[in-house]
Amino acid sequence: MGDSSGHATWRGQLTARGVVIGCIGCVVITASSAYTALKLGALPWPIVFAAIVSLFFLKLLGDASLNEANVTHTIMSAGAMVAGGLAFTIPGAWMLGYAGEVGFVQMLAVALAGTGLGLVATAIIHRHFIVDVNLEFPMGASAAQTLRATEAGGRTGRHLFASMGLAGIYAVLRDALGAVPSMLATLPIPGVSFGIYNSPMMVSVGFLVGGAAVAWWFAGALLANFGVVVAGSAAGLWEVGAAQGIVKSLGMGLMMGAGLAVVAKDILPQLAGIVRGVRGPSSASDGAAGGQGSLVTGSVRTDAGTFAVIAAAIVVLMCMGLGLSPLVSVVVVLLAFVTTAMSAQSCGQTGIDPMEIFGLIVLLLVSAFAQVRDVQLFFIAGVVAVACGLAGDVMNDFKAGSILGTDPRAQWLGQAIGGVLGAVVSAAVMMALVSAYGPDAFGLGREFVSAQASVVATMVSGIPSVPAFAIGLVAGIGLYWAGLPAMMLGLGVYLPFYMSFTAALGAALKWAIGRARTTRNAGLPEDERAARDADAQEAGVVVASGVLGGESIVGVIVAMASVIAGLAG
Repeated sequence: MGDSSGHATWRGQLTARGVVIGCIGCVVITASSAYTALKLGALPWPIVFAAIVSLFFLKLLGDASLNEANVTHTIMSAGAMVAGGLAFTIPGAWMLGYAGEVGFVQMLAVALAGTGLGLVATAIIHRHFIVDVNLEFPMGASAAQTLRATEAGGRTGRHLFASMGLAGIYAVLRDALGAVPSMLATLPIPGVSFGIYNSPMMVSVGFLVGGAAVAWWFAGALLANFGVVVAGSAAGLWEVGAAQGIVKSLGMGLMMGAGLAVVAKDILPQLAGIVRGVRGPSSASDGAAGGQGSLVTGSVRTDAGTFAVIAAAIVVLMCMGLGLSPLVSVVVVLLAFVTTAMSAQSCGQTGIDPMEIFGLIVLLLVSAFAQVRDVQLFFIAGVVAVACGLAGDVMNDFKAGSILGTDPRAQWLGQAIGGVLGAVVSAAVMMALVSAYGPDAFGLGREFVSAQASVVATMVSGIPSVPAFAIGLVAGIGLYWAGLPAMMLGLGVYLPFYMSFTAALGAALKWAIGRARTTRNAGLPEDERAARDADAQEAGVVVASGVLGGESIVGVIVAMASVIAGLAG
């Protein structure tokens, strides 16, 4: 899709018309994302929706390349996860009576600090997760498949858009019309949210990831829910409520341990090489191969200096805008680097970015060693959640770019534009909502359920089980060092059981289809069998990507309709 080396190429991908279209879309998607995250306690990925809209409007204005559309959708989708990071944390401060201390200025400072941290961290870790490890990043891969199918048409296009349409119709029946339930096969097991999440998108995530990764994910879910909660409470070791606190603490510890191990084992030893990857390819051919060009230009020293200046500016912003001490601000910056690596690992393997969990982890760690006011703990959680949310979006976009051959510099600059604009819009939308409805409108059973922020408000008092957290931390480090997917195990421990169970069903479906195909093609010559297997696997990826994209697009549209209805009301 074109050589990614040289200034002319990346500037041709980051165009003036693309910036205008991307910024307009960013305002709309960011506003709808903030509203949806507060109203429903959920936030669909807008990446595929933004990709289709970007290509559509660019084509209206004349000829357009997939790389220009890819950069445009990078700008358009960036603000959504910034809005999610704010919405999943800050309303908890309103619930605890700190509305007078959390206004537009504080929310903007949180959003800008998190955006800056997310951009710096992803510039550094880009090469490791996209090039060296080459994680799946199912949302980014889905966006790339969608753009290719839209451009090419044919059988691949028919497969993708047929699956996208069916998943979209199903999501409308479930979310907009209430014709089908959101949960299936629920069972009243104390302390366990047992059931099947009626989400084609979640099944597709399990299908796309598949294999050992999902097996570890589901193993974590079984260990937490039926080992700790059910078996432990039945044996009289603890009450169900205490067991749930142990599970949350253990899951956070496992993920934090895995994140620390990722940085210590994979990032720091390769830091020089990573910075060289940030600096740029050694030759034009290096840049053209897979779109793995530089993110910023200049020498290694200049790049390191630029990042250091940005990090220092973020520390100053947190000190002056949020009232945090210099020491606490520096610690938050360092821990945000660890948690963005965790976010990239999670998104790359599962398509899930539990940004508020990462914010909670840093909040709890900081509160354990420093005297910080409760309202400032929400600021800390917000900064980290925004950084991790943006990191998840950036890394998915980089994955799409690596498939399509887009220059990462153009994407990173586009993400910076969309992230900063999203920070302003999301802070303004949240301020408008709290001003219009009042702080009492936020919380479980209220106008805006703000489920994740309610959890943050509950956790401000401290880690439910420090021993479980410590055990998880040590286990996470040890498992990752041994080459085992500790992050997946931790996600399974922490996430509601129905999400893990549904993803496991998707992986099981992939295994069953593969077994049936192997049996059916057993008598064919080896070359023909290999060709059919490759075609079937490609078709499976395309269909799963379409299902994933269809539900996420409907989620964004339903969110926009909710915003319009809310404003009209």
